[in-house]
Amino acid sequence: MQFDEVIQSRRSIRGFLPKPVSKELIREILSLAMRAPTSYNTQPWNFYVVTGDALDRIRAGNVERNLAGVPHSREFRVGPDYAGVHRERQIGVAKQLFGAMGIERDDKERRQEWVLRGFRQFDAPVSIVVTYDRSIHGSDVAPFDCGGVVNCLVNAAWARGLGCVINSQGIMQSPVVRAEAGIAEDQVIQTCVAMGWPDDSFPANAVVSMRKSVDEAAVFVGFDA
Repeated sequence: MQFDEVIQSRRSIRGFLPKPVSKELIREILSLAMRAPTSYNTQPWNFYVVTGDALDRIRAGNVERNLAGVPHSREFRVGPDYAGVHRERQIGVAKQLFGAMGIERDDKERRQEWVLRGFRQFDAPVSIVVTYDRSIHGSDVAPFDCGGVVNCLVNAAWARGLGCVINSQGIMQSPVVRAEAGIAEDQVIQTCVAMGWPDDSFPANAVVSMRKSVDEAAVFVGFDA
């Protein structure tokens, strides 16, 4: 696909085929993603690519601890809850997803199952846990750079027929993730990317999130018109 087509067509994928993704293909995607811009070429990012039994144990531990009421231990700061227009957009995409899945507002069982899917990283065959070097923890630039590399990662995957969803729900219980993925203590866990081959029969995969216009987002200064 051409670049514009990748950007315009990419969607977050939350339903995956039970089909493995090769290590070679993931290496190719990471190699391309790591050309992302980075401040002073610091490249703070690292990736722990998990599949198979280890990923199943992360899913199980994350679900078990969350259902037991264990407070989340996400290592990258979460910040305050969204409010105002940001909360409205958050609710808006949830309505789109629930509408596509036929989940009614009062259907507590199916809503709970949707939450559990998030805890399980939507049952994707691959999880890429994105970390950055603890030596620069507290810097706003390091996670900004990691956001840039994740953007490149999901688009490079899409260009090769793979789907992704950026999913911090799946790593809420960081001790489980650290233990099963073998994450070094000199790393801070930022987020994860669930990756796999899209299941075209899964209704939520067809959802295209609505975006505000350029006129709403941009201020042009110094132009003639």
